[in-house]
Amino acid sequence: MLENQNGIILFDGVCNFCHSSVNTIIRYDKKKYFRFAPIQSALGQELMNKFGLDPIQFDSVILIDHNKAYTYSSAVLHILKKMGGIFSLGYVFIIVPPIIRNGIYKWFSRNRYKWYGKKDSCMVPTAEIRSRFIS
Repeated sequence: MLENQNGIILFDGVCNFCHSSVNTIIRYDKKKYFRFAPIQSALGQELMNKFGLDPIQFDSVILIDHNKAYTYSSAVLHILKKMGGIFSLGYVFIIVPPIIRNGIYKWFSRNRYKWYGKKDSCMVPTAEIRSRFIS
């Protein structure tokens, strides 16, 4: 198990939008802080269980950082903050109450397959970024 690991992003491995988001994070994460695993992977399932999240019914990106799991809009905002630069400006939306932020997030999440499509299986990272994946 990955004890005391920070910056782990669990994502929906079959979601085209999520795949694109992971590629964007990899491109702009110059410090290589983040590592990635699909929620559907054995490690993703293990980490979700560790943090008390239902691995079957879950529809959120998850950030594990400093032994805490961030979900829904909080995960996205903390990822933006850690990325730094212009991305960190997005963290200002943390002042919006979570019930509003998460409502918007969940609405988007319910529609992401319809808008962006999905793959039949989890993404396979290219050779140059394979080291950033932990499952």
